[in-house]
Amino acid sequence: MGNFGLKIERFIEVFIDKGGYKEVLTGLQNTLQIAVLGLIIGIVIGTLIAVVRVLPKYKLLPRILNGICTFYVAFFRGTPMVVQLLLSYYVALPLMGINLPSVTVATAVFGLNSGAYISEIMRGGILSVDPGQMEGGRAMGLPFSKTMLSIVIPQAIKNILPTLGNEFITLIKETSVVSFVGALDLYVAFNRIGSNSYEFMVPYLVMALIYIVLVLIISGLVKLMERSLRKSDSGR
Repeated sequence: MGNFGLKIERFIEVFIDKGGYKEVLTGLQNTLQIAVLGLIIGIVIGTLIAVVRVLPKYKLLPRILNGICTFYVAFFRGTPMVVQLLLSYYVALPLMGINLPSVTVATAVFGLNSGAYISEIMRGGILSVDPGQMEGGRAMGLPFSKTMLSIVIPQAIKNILPTLGNEFITLIKETSVVSFVGALDLYVAFNRIGSNSYEFMVPYLVMALIYIVLVLIISGLVKLMERSLRKSDSGR
């Protein structure tokens, strides 16, 4: 116990006295930014891909778009996130002569990756909506795009809300790989504290605790949203 107390003292010294908490706050901010913006980008891209995937394939353009979307999903689901980060930051952007901050690149890659997964989630949600909803909208004279956007997709999102919550949790946990492109996240912040204090047990325990708290908060918010949607559906 005395040895563990010494470890805690070293952690507190670096975390508070030497300003380690500042890097932790920055790392937490970057972690949330990458995950939240990545999820938003993923929802937009995933919804567009899902709509393309459910379009009737009678004409040439829908077939071409479907082929592009199929390749996109296969690439981002078939390669590890860290490989996508490395290819983007060290290969694709330098070849195009573009220089972006590592956090910006990580956010974009997380959004593109999430879009591939959310597209399949959203496609399942769209297919779970009663086909009569689409037929009813078209019978009222609404175009396909308007019917999909105003009637079908809102119902699909209600159906897949828990799964979207799980995708957000996955993004939060996967942000630990952004250190490969030099971005400061929670892992990097606590790793530096461990290096400065020559002791990694307590920093890693605190880091794990923060991730657990984040996951619990997200899970709680998703449950609140589900409860709110159920009340609105029941008219209470």
